[in-house]
Amino acid sequence: MVVQLLELDNQRRDAVLNAALKEFALKGYDQASTNQIAKDANMSKALMFHYVKNKQELFLTTYQYFTDLLEQNYFRKLDFKEHDIFLRLRQSYLLQLQLIKQYPWILEFDQLSVKTNSVEINREVAKYTKASHCNQQLFEGIDTSKFRPELAIEKSLQFILWANIGFTDQLVEEIKLDRNKELDDQAIIVALDDHLNELKKLFYSSAHN
Repeated sequence: MVVQLLELDNQRRDAVLNAALKEFALKGYDQASTNQIAKDANMSKALMFHYVKNKQELFLTTYQYFTDLLEQNYFRKLDFKEHDIFLRLRQSYLLQLQLIKQYPWILEFDQLSVKTNSVEINREVAKYTKASHCNQQLFEGIDTSKFRPELAIEKSLQFILWANIGFTDQLVEEIKLDRNKELDDQAIIVALDDHLNELKKLFYSSAHN
């Protein structure tokens, strides 16, 4: 079945999808308000439900759209031939940054996977699990020869993962606070490079800094 929402022009489609992603991520499926989604999309509720049949179809359309978007524009673009963990993390952040420009709430996507009171919603969401394996994939097949020899590799990777999650969480919070401002790409990239360089100093041998 073709959902009419996805046949709209890009601007109107994205307005609804962004509004839906925000509302579902913040409140969950059960508590989300379609009135608020329509308001945030600058569209009447009646018109919105001309493009999607009901709240369930809107949620599933939103979930599947962003699942496919992440697959095409994030997972498939990650270069796992790059074995330096910090260069791999950098490309991951840059890909995320490109997505945030068009879809400001994309980093909240995982919130849509929270269980709901709808058995059908839970069943459909359970089919899509790739996003939950992102951190694991990022740390597979890296070059451990660059690490300081006295370090325990597994523990070091865990520390880097925690730092990665912490930096992402901080970035999300800053974007939330400045949601109405234009995203400052260069400032984010400068902060990112500083963050990764400091981690390199901690974990890599002097020959690789």
